[in-house]
Amino acid sequence: MKILLVGEYNSIHYTLKEGLEQLGHQVTVVGLGDGFKKRTVDVNFEKPYEKGFKNFLKRGVYKLFKIDLNSESIKKQFFAHKEIFKDNDVVQLVNENSFSTLPKVETELLRYIFKHNKKVFLLSCGTDYLSVKYAMEGKFAYSIATPYLEKRGTEAQFQHMTQYLKPEFEALHHYIIAHVEGIIASDFDYDIPLQGHPKYLGMVPNPINLNQLEYTPLTIAGKVVIFHGINVSNYYKKGNDIFEKALKIVSRTHSEKIEIITVRSVPYAEYIKAFDSCHILLDQVFAYDQGYNALEAMAKGKVVFTGAEKEFLAFYNLVEDQVAINALPNAQQIANKLIHLIENPEKILEISKSARAFVEKEHHHVLGAKRYLEKWSV
Repeated sequence: MKILLVGEYNSIHYTLKEGLEQLGHQVTVVGLGDGFKKRTVDVNFEKPYEKGFKNFLKRGVYKLFKIDLNSESIKKQFFAHKEIFKDNDVVQLVNENSFSTLPKVETELLRYIFKHNKKVFLLSCGTDYLSVKYAMEGKFAYSIATPYLEKRGTEAQFQHMTQYLKPEFEALHHYIIAHVEGIIASDFDYDIPLQGHPKYLGMVPNPINLNQLEYTPLTIAGKVVIFHGINVSNYYKKGNDIFEKALKIVSRTHSEKIEIITVRSVPYAEYIKAFDSCHILLDQVFAYDQGYNALEAMAKGKVVFTGAEKEFLAFYNLVEDQVAINALPNAQQIANKLIHLIENPEKILEISKSARAFVEKEHHHVLGAKRYLEKWSV
């Protein structure tokens, strides 16, 4: 089949492409590389008005004329490559704003895609109208909306999430839903809000290319190394403030037994190497399941503090903290779990092995590709 994957969120689409190609399919990934992370795509779209004078110009033009220069640039890039967006057997959108343009422009680009391709599917693996609405209504015990509802951070820091509830994004959501064949979720944070939706096709766990993530068995000869990667724009959404409080608690009593490595908003190629030397990785708090960064770290044998709620445990028939540590939104509880691992290093080694085995069993990229092909056969 000829397959087009539109947009990138971490490396979900490019890794899916690698699995699909092993199965003999022709696949192209088009996207913006997921911003500063600079993830690999086949055709890279640029946002040229992000820095310096151009950013100042963009803001001025939008204020005066409600025209977004980045959106207009992406529109030009789209039609310069319009042949890519035609005659595909399957097109999958990474979310409801795959091109990161204003809804009016996004609709125009999607209209072309819907008209010129056989089947189009929507992937729910990041913020979108239904997942944000579900979270903002307080239906999760905790979620990415929790820090916003608790008024931590500024309104601007949550704009990437709250924008999906604006009328123009809600209209875009309904337009997309009306035209796609179905919706697929990548983990439980998106699966749960979609339960009962007439176009929901089910969950396909994130595909991970294990060939590119070497597993090295952990050894603990001296200090336990804890890695904390911070995405500045998602600081509160990921619960980085809670992790930092937990680390301060642990440092007060166990500073001589730990080494803490912290990085902020680094490109993916730098990030994936930065945590090589760690034993424990702090990923995110407000999640029920593992996202892409967590799974990549688990594949490398790291003990990851991330989402691992009861829904996740029940689905995979696991016990608590077997393959990953469920990071609850409570600094003292996170600190307690860190201290338990520091004082019981054999547990770190045990979880490390289980984490790698779990990713191999449930997230192998070729297995993921086969699961997507099944969903797309509707």
